[in-house]
Amino acid sequence: MTRVLAILCAALALALYSLHAAYGSKSAALGAAQEKHQQATARAASLAETLRLQRALAAEAAALDNQHTRELTHAKAENDRLRAAVAAGQQRLLVNATCQPAGAAGVADAGTPELTAQARQDYLALRDELALSRQMILGLQDYARLCTAFHITDPRNTP
Repeated sequence: MTRVLAILCAALALALYSLHAAYGSKSAALGAAQEKHQQATARAASLAETLRLQRALAAEAAALDNQHTRELTHAKAENDRLRAAVAAGQQRLLVNATCQPAGAAGVADAGTPELTAQARQDYLALRDELALSRQMILGLQDYARLCTAFHITDPRNTP
């Protein structure tokens, strides 16, 4: 009978040991799964924050682009108005210059010096290009400030 009891105790000990080992491995697997879950949750939160920042950056960039496009349109409209006024003779483009006296007698200035027709067109074209360049520079400066505010080191990596 003691032999049977010893065999039963040994079988019971072996069963308890295998249950304990199985529980330990399941517990370790559960811990690893929980760790992976926490990492995945943190990564998802990080990606959600990155997406939020990218959307905010895109909205800011679009607002800046709209602002500079409006300013450029206004400057071009002003230049077109000036071009039409000059063409209609309502406004003149004057040159800050004086005429040199002709000959020894020293003839007085005959009139106010003006730009030639071609020089007027060139001047107005330069004003258009200046307005475009100015808005491009201001837009790039604003975009650089925006990238700095969003801590973007390489703007090519933004959507």
